Amino acid sequence: MAVLTLTERLDALRQALDEGRDVLGDDLRSDAEQVLSRAGDRLRLPEHTVVALAGPTGSGKSSLLNAMAGHDVAEVAVTRPTTSEALAIVRGDGAGPLLDWLGVRRRHHLGGEGDGLVVLDLPDHDSVATDHRLEAERLVALVDLMVWVVDPQKYADAAVHEQYLRGLAGHRDVLLIALNQVDRLTPAELQACHRDLERLLAQDDLAGVPVLDVSARTGEGVARLRAALVDAAHRRVAAKARLTADVSGVAGRVLALCGPPVRGDRASQAELVDALAEAAGVPVVVEAVRAERERSARRATGWPPTRWLSRFRPDPLRRLHLGRGDAGHTSLPRPGPAELARARAAVRAYLDAATSGAPDGWVLATRRRADVPDQAMADALDAAVSGTTVVPARDPRWWRTIGAAQWVLLGVTVLGGLWLGALAGAGYLRLPTPEPPRWGEVPWPTVALIAGVVLGLLLAGVAHLLAGVGARRQARLATARLREAVTGVAELLVVTPVDEVLAALVRTRQAAEAAAGGSRSRRSNS
Repeated sequence: MAVLTLTERLDALRQALDEGRDVLGDDLRSDAEQVLSRAGDRLRLPEHTVVALAGPTGSGKSSLLNAMAGHDVAEVAVTRPTTSEALAIVRGDGAGPLLDWLGVRRRHHLGGEGDGLVVLDLPDHDSVATDHRLEAERLVALVDLMVWVVDPQKYADAAVHEQYLRGLAGHRDVLLIALNQVDRLTPAELQACHRDLERLLAQDDLAGVPVLDVSARTGEGVARLRAALVDAAHRRVAAKARLTADVSGVAGRVLALCGPPVRGDRASQAELVDALAEAAGVPVVVEAVRAERERSARRATGWPPTRWLSRFRPDPLRRLHLGRGDAGHTSLPRPGPAELARARAAVRAYLDAATSGAPDGWVLATRRRADVPDQAMADALDAAVSGTTVVPARDPRWWRTIGAAQWVLLGVTVLGGLWLGALAGAGYLRLPTPEPPRWGEVPWPTVALIAGVVLGLLLAGVAHLLAGVGARRQARLATARLREAVTGVAELLVVTPVDEVLAALVRTRQAAEAAAGGSRSRRSNS
């Protein structure tokens, strides 16, 4: 399992911020941006290791600094704190840009070759002067390694543990505890004090953090402390460890907002599409399609003497501006309060199902993305309906076939009627008339007249039945096409925005996990 480099973890944190920009709070984003900026600046600076001596008033930080330096470089007082501004001791050259970035003006250069170690004496964290406390907190956020100095009198102070040490749990790898002034204790007292301090640190989630017993006055343990710091400087790991801890801390906060992975099942769209289809007037359009098909079939296949009556019946699709050649908005009635209420309820139900188990921040983000005004929703649905072809471009061939047959039968009927009329006229004028041919006992003119009418009406009835079947089939096709168009609106306005937010949640969690844990396999397999 390969471990991500610090640069890769910084990139992952940046990705998490970008993916979660709609959900992550301003405070978290600000803190993360500071970590990214600070890390970028620190990685470009000289590879010195900056150590801070921090702690409460009277713990002996300045005295310990003097002991480590080998002579007095910091002012020491007994009755009150004297460190109002950080003081750096530097061995060797090249740390100037780093100290400029830290904002440390007071510097003391020691002789000898440089070992890459810079030690800062910070103002007291519990100083009565606010600017002293703020300066200490600012530098604590920037240094690479921290030595928290406590003394036997105040090491168990609840304020020290609750306000400071407990908040450093995420930085255990770059933290040392120096129990100063141990020369005031007997061996038994030192052992009990040391053991009790380790117990308190364990309660602060700092179990395992090294605790070094030192005495700035006698020099006991100072060499060991100095060696530990010099070793960290030689290994050049403290700076990256501190930045890594900062990245892990803010990435952990991002992960907390992402929550556990939500289930991958996609919510059903059926009820959503049903509600939107009703709001779009799909049932009205489908009924208009059925009626239009029957009307058009009657005009094309009905008995010619009566089919003209259908012209007086209005085209239901034309009235809705959905006929052939119509374009633009329909004249469907706008969805009423009941339809809109059902549509909004269906949207909420879909959101609830899709975001089940997601953290509140991401649920609210999906609701913001899917919060479409009623007017915009109605316009989108109307455009979807008007852009859907609900009737075929050409009428069925059998309509033309039956229509032609009807005209033939009408011709036969007219021919038979004219023939009978001619025979009746000749008889009325007492003109000699030829005997018409017969079909059995019935004259052919009569057969033609009766057969033409009967067969025409019979064919019209059969065509009407077939037209009803075709109209219902066309209505079903129109229903499918309209629901497909409405589904497109649901995808555009609701489903896709929700999927995008949930996908951003997954990517944010993956990136934050990589930034926090630094595992390549975790990042690639999430």
